[in-house]
Amino acid sequence: MRGPRTVTAAERAQAHEVSLRRIGRLFTPYRWQLIFVTAIIVASSLVTVVSPFLLRAVIDQALPERNVRLLAWLVAGMIGVAVISSAFGVIQTWVSTKVGQQVMHGLRTSVFAHLQRQSVAFFTRTRSGEVQSRITNDIGGMESVVTSTATSIASNLTTAVATAVAMVALSWRLSLISLVVMPPAIYLSRKVARMRRAITTEQQRELANLNVSIEEGLSINAVELAKTMGTGPALVGKFTASSARLIDLELRSQLAGRWRMASMSIIFAAIPAVIYLAAGLPITAGVMTIGTLIAFTTLQNNLFRPITGLLSTGVTVISSLALFARIFEYLDLPVDIDDPARPADLDPAAISGHLRLENVTFSYPGTDRAALTGIDLDVPAGTTLALVGETGSGKTTVAALIARLYDPVSGSVRIDGIDIRDLRLADLASIVGVVSQETYLLHTTVRENLRYARPTATDGEIEDAARAAQIHDLIAGLPDGYDTMVGARGHRFSGGEKQRIAIARTLLRDPRVLVLDEATSALDTETERAVQEAFDVLARGRTTITIAHRLSTVRNADQIVVLDHGQIAESGTHASLLAGNGRYAVLAA
Repeated sequence: MRGPRTVTAAERAQAHEVSLRRIGRLFTPYRWQLIFVTAIIVASSLVTVVSPFLLRAVIDQALPERNVRLLAWLVAGMIGVAVISSAFGVIQTWVSTKVGQQVMHGLRTSVFAHLQRQSVAFFTRTRSGEVQSRITNDIGGMESVVTSTATSIASNLTTAVATAVAMVALSWRLSLISLVVMPPAIYLSRKVARMRRAITTEQQRELANLNVSIEEGLSINAVELAKTMGTGPALVGKFTASSARLIDLELRSQLAGRWRMASMSIIFAAIPAVIYLAAGLPITAGVMTIGTLIAFTTLQNNLFRPITGLLSTGVTVISSLALFARIFEYLDLPVDIDDPARPADLDPAAISGHLRLENVTFSYPGTDRAALTGIDLDVPAGTTLALVGETGSGKTTVAALIARLYDPVSGSVRIDGIDIRDLRLADLASIVGVVSQETYLLHTTVRENLRYARPTATDGEIEDAARAAQIHDLIAGLPDGYDTMVGARGHRFSGGEKQRIAIARTLLRDPRVLVLDEATSALDTETERAVQEAFDVLARGRTTITIAHRLSTVRNADQIVVLDHGQIAESGTHASLLAGNGRYAVLAA
């Protein structure tokens, strides 16, 4: 059914330039909270700058003059500054963290919702572990950026500006010495940021590979396969190698440019010593008081902290662009199969179920070979159509087109004369029900697996559907009945039991068009006969398309169509096709 493998999303992903404006738009809904935080930050920065001036007054006035009252007021002021700054810090952290988490929540839900709209073709070419990695690892890796970056920039910037102004007010000459390190600091920080961005891209791809190894190596089916094939050690080796590469990448990320930043730290530490030297030179001796010198060096230390913070934030933001690129790549994926711009206004309950395929041709993405060519089918409402043919003849492809898992390259699929591309996807899903040969059950109770088809279904309706699928007695006989956990992918049940639960789940929706794609393939002969009898009753008044290899299950169909290499080889009833001694007669032999 699937076409040749195409390039995966991970292989197509690249660290293309991400607009900072687009990242900024993520915060637009929270602009008033950010304005409030910014106001607090500005107020906190202004209050903090007061401390060195209070310190200067303590050293130059209160202590030499032994003015206890002034000293008490100055000390009280210093304590008050600390209390106010701490209170502002708590409020700032609370608001900024809440905004950041809401942005991450929006990204997670947007990516998940957008991927839900992707066609089956996307998931056939994309590793499931890759998808999980984008939603968990990539968005999780952005947490510090979206939570604290905006407030960190505002806090450090306002603190740096306020501190610089205060330094100039104390001594503009010494201020020039302090600010001379800025150009090389900015240059080195940009180089480090570019290095870390490249490493971050590699890290996220390796994390995606690790997720894929977990998904493909620890699911119940994968564990069974590994044990029966003896490939467990090889899987462990593959996982170990991927994990080891992550160690190397993390080391490179942490050490990237570390010697450059260490050099800057040495320079920052040397500046106070240079200032003390400058203050003691004959040319500057007596120009400033001891209190002014101490206040200035205190301000200078306060200046280097926000400057270092700004530079580090710049490194973090630039390196995180690799994460944003991977997330935006998924958000920018086009939706191949979507609701129409002007959907047909109809009541699904009023649909009779007359199905037509008109000159349908289809090729799977990534292949030039047509899976179907010129298919014309007319299935009157309430009748049964059986599709038979050898493996690869196109039977399952027809079922996929009826359910609109894919759209035909040309031609149309119509229900009651309406092209299904003109229907809302939710309306189509309520009209067409599919039971495929690959049964998927959720890791929850039997009841919730059935209710998944119709959340409003009552317990009585759930049990009626189970009875129709010949599975009620088995479920009722379980220790917890309908509240029994089915296990990962329904592994607690046999193939036939899972198939009947899936049949009950579809019947609970009561679709007007029922597609059974090898729906009884996993059943033994006796169970298949019981389920087939239930289908015969349920098919009355319902359009049913049955796909089967075993012709005994379709001999009573109103019409039988034989497919061969994506084309209709012959059609008719069971008796007429046998009498024609054609392809069907060969399959029936």
